[in-house]
Amino acid sequence: MTKEQIIESFDPNAPGGNDNLFGLPFTPETAELIVIPVPWEVTVSYHSGTASGPAAVLEASAQVDLAVKDISNAWKMGIAMLPVPEEMLNESTALREIASKHISALESGEKVQTDSPVVAKVNEACENLNVYLKTLTSNYLKQGKLVCLLGGDHSTPLGFIRALSEKYERFGILQIDAHADLRKAYEGFTYSHASIMYNALKIPAVGRLVQVGIRDYCEEELEMMKRAGGRIATYFDQDIKDHLYEGKSWATICDDIISQLPKEVYISFDIDGLNPKLCPHTGTPVAGGLEYEQVIFLLKRVVKSGKKIIGFDLNEVAPGDDDWDANVGARLLYALCNLMGVSNGKLKAGF
Repeated sequence: MTKEQIIESFDPNAPGGNDNLFGLPFTPETAELIVIPVPWEVTVSYHSGTASGPAAVLEASAQVDLAVKDISNAWKMGIAMLPVPEEMLNESTALREIASKHISALESGEKVQTDSPVVAKVNEACENLNVYLKTLTSNYLKQGKLVCLLGGDHSTPLGFIRALSEKYERFGILQIDAHADLRKAYEGFTYSHASIMYNALKIPAVGRLVQVGIRDYCEEELEMMKRAGGRIATYFDQDIKDHLYEGKSWATICDDIISQLPKEVYISFDIDGLNPKLCPHTGTPVAGGLEYEQVIFLLKRVVKSGKKIIGFDLNEVAPGDDDWDANVGARLLYALCNLMGVSNGKLKAGF
């Protein structure tokens, strides 16, 4: 069937009756936007569970209604998620077991060599993942598809960012996160989830990193922010709240954030950037954070400003005993997909 035939035969008001993301009828061939699931959490240093995030978000997405108030017929753009790779999940589980022993030894005060065989094995596996994801995302980008990545922990998008650096000469990253993620090889792991932005900044095409909601960081990261020569702009959560309490509007703060971004923007979204009541089971929850509506307002403002969203990731969704985290993650994913569609001219918005 052609995309037009698929749209004609689909009832967006019916209950989600298939196993596709959001109950949509599209395949990767007929969809404009491809969601790549990455069930990987080898280097997480606190709670685990994020490797189950992609499958949990997929399941919860059936509860997301498709109508969007200010984006007419958003579902017609076409969103399709690739199958969750079972082999990747199994590899992550096996590597996580040996990595956790290394982390536990470090936390107990043992002198563990960071160049140990365990660290070398984990680093090699993570780099192999980066290479695989760079190739996979590059292939879809060359087909003219919009691409996003659904983790897994926050180490996962590096290969995707590398792929984008071959398509775009210069772009910025808008990072929504509780953590700065600027640690160099945290706990010995080159590709730690706590090192993703340190590693991303090694890519020359990443001209600017704008961080929002940061509220947990170390001295090393503060020093890197200071030494970055303006390449990093950090909006600490406490500073944001202070401004709000003093009467500054969120719209004004958002405009200031957006002014720091170049024309083309990659969004890296760690769900712990939200208030932990919205993601209580995420790996490293931190008190404070942004409300869901605040984030949507900011992202819409990015699109309204004329910036182009060239890709995004959503990471650190960890399902607990209920499906609350996955429910929030699924709704956030749908909003991000649609806003990326608007910014790329695939959808029309009324905001």
